[in-house]
Amino acid sequence: MVLDGYTLNPGDLSWQDLEQFGDLTIYDRTAYDNMTIIQNIADAEIVFTNKTPLPEEVLTKTKHIKYIGVLATGYNVVDIEVAKKLGIIVTNVPAYSTAAVAQFTMALLLEMCHHVGSHNTAVKEGLWSSSLDFCFWKHPLIELQGKTIGIIGFGRIGQATARLAQAFGLMVLIYSRRREPEAETENCTFVDLEELLAKSDIISLHCPLSESTQGIINMNNINKMKDGVMIINTSRGGLVVEKDLSRALKSGKVYSAAVDVVSSEPIGLDNPLLKAKNCIITPHIAWAPLESRQRLMDVAIKNLEAYLNGTPVHVVNF
Repeated sequence: MVLDGYTLNPGDLSWQDLEQFGDLTIYDRTAYDNMTIIQNIADAEIVFTNKTPLPEEVLTKTKHIKYIGVLATGYNVVDIEVAKKLGIIVTNVPAYSTAAVAQFTMALLLEMCHHVGSHNTAVKEGLWSSSLDFCFWKHPLIELQGKTIGIIGFGRIGQATARLAQAFGLMVLIYSRRREPEAETENCTFVDLEELLAKSDIISLHCPLSESTQGIINMNNINKMKDGVMIINTSRGGLVVEKDLSRALKSGKVYSAAVDVVSSEPIGLDNPLLKAKNCIITPHIAWAPLESRQRLMDVAIKNLEAYLNGTPVHVVNF
């Protein structure tokens, strides 16, 4: 049973390799209410979910479940402690989107520096054709060479982003729970959070959402940053206190921000970032290139195969 298959496979991938393991039912979406989720699961023994929640009530009322495959890296949609008590194996898919998210992080940064979309629109609206000069620009243009990017979180995506950043000539500062001296170079060093906030021209978030990182971008920390800092979030929306970021964008303390994730998704019409100045918002797509989604599906299928062979991998609750 696949509870919400559409985001992984809107039609450009195939579920065929999953069919070999038994009768397969795929829902594009399942409403986020427990009775509907229970009804859709029915008597399935194997359940795949991306964002459809599987809380205690659902797990205790669906007696047949033996295995849950999360079609993502994060698995907070499943009550893993209850699953463990019930003997249900829960797996996730780590590292499938590393290259994609790091690439998208740099795409957001380059858009903030060059406003490619805005200039493309201006040309097609006739502003270049009517220009008195051979070129024009509507926004300040920013060169990255020699500037400093602070990366909060140094897992696989943070590491990949650091490599790309250095290729652009950026100096890299890293704040992470674990210091890795072997990762340090002349242009890449570990620092504490205070130093990162004070010295970074750009701050990019690549840490998990936890009690210690919830709202790490807040007004207190923003006030410790350079005037005109740029902020990127491709990790989790809850890392940012959105009203504080919106206020800092309005005042100019933060020059620009780019977020692919927000605190509640899909974004609510009352989200303060929607009306914030110099704020790019994309609909949680950093993970979603075709190649990345195919990798996710391939690993999810291998996870199930390993479980059925009695050697489960990527288990998150045992």
